[in-house]
Amino acid sequence: MIFFAAALIPQVRAEFQWFFWAMVILCGTVATGIAAFLIFCAWRFRRKDDNELPPQNAMNIPAEITWILLPLLFFFIAMFAYGTKLYFDIERPPADAEDVYVVAKQWMWKAQHIGGEREINSLHVPAGRPVRLRMISQDAIHSFFVPEFRIKQDVLPQRYTTIWFSAEHAGTYHLFCAEYCGTNHSHMTGWIYVMEPDAYQRWLQTGGAEGSLASTGEKLFHQHGCSNCHQFNGHGRAPNLIGLYGQKVQIAGGYALADEDYIRESILNPNAKIVYGFQAIMPTYQGQISEEDIIALIAYIKSLDTGAPLQLTTLAAPVIETNSAVPTKSHPAERTTR
Repeated sequence: MIFFAAALIPQVRAEFQWFFWAMVILCGTVATGIAAFLIFCAWRFRRKDDNELPPQNAMNIPAEITWILLPLLFFFIAMFAYGTKLYFDIERPPADAEDVYVVAKQWMWKAQHIGGEREINSLHVPAGRPVRLRMISQDAIHSFFVPEFRIKQDVLPQRYTTIWFSAEHAGTYHLFCAEYCGTNHSHMTGWIYVMEPDAYQRWLQTGGAEGSLASTGEKLFHQHGCSNCHQFNGHGRAPNLIGLYGQKVQIAGGYALADEDYIRESILNPNAKIVYGFQAIMPTYQGQISEEDIIALIAYIKSLDTGAPLQLTTLAAPVIETNSAVPTKSHPAERTTR
């Protein structure tokens, strides 16, 4: 049975597949055994006469301890320990995973590749390569669900959630929204196209992207006038953003990790976390910039990395003038895996 099940879903890593079916078989066996024992006892020890008084038996403490502890220790605790190990494997994407940003809205899925390619209700990925999805909702709570990959992740407003997978075989797989999100919830479906690496590279070259996601973010950075305050020589009214992403930033009352959520919050609610030593001079962009543009700005800020020590930083007031030639690290504008 296990071999048959593993063959049905070739995209799932074998250890996940074995563990899933081991839990199904073990829990099913235990539940069936208990149900059968209850039925047997109900028949065997039924009252045969209205005046019958069954013999009173004392408890067998050693037997009760044995049948409780042995299954607990050797089956359920062991499953919990191994399941914990697999959980951390699922929650920790590989370092070489290819990033794709996903924006969910009623009632569609919008995907943006680091190379600049955009898709609606479809996602093209290479076979045999880990793919990390960074997802956010534009309205209601949605849920990204691909049954063949055994992945399901809620997609929430106002924050990013992450899930990753590695599809080993080329093919087409159904994508669903598994969270009721409104009238046309049942129409919020799509397809995952898993392609051989050579075919995927050809698809990237014909994808019609006008530039990488980071280059789009750079244009927005200048278009919204951010570059006059965020000067890269450290002399602007706002901090230097080079080397910001992934660092701890000192703010009033503590520290904050400069991840996607921090950068997004700094754009939409800049007074939420003011960096120590800087003034709250940046106006909000709430309602003035789309989720897709925020993702592009985040990609651009992530690409600003010279290896220099990080200055204390926050996102500060945008102004009108633009300047600066910005040092940018090698980025997936060339459509390669990060």
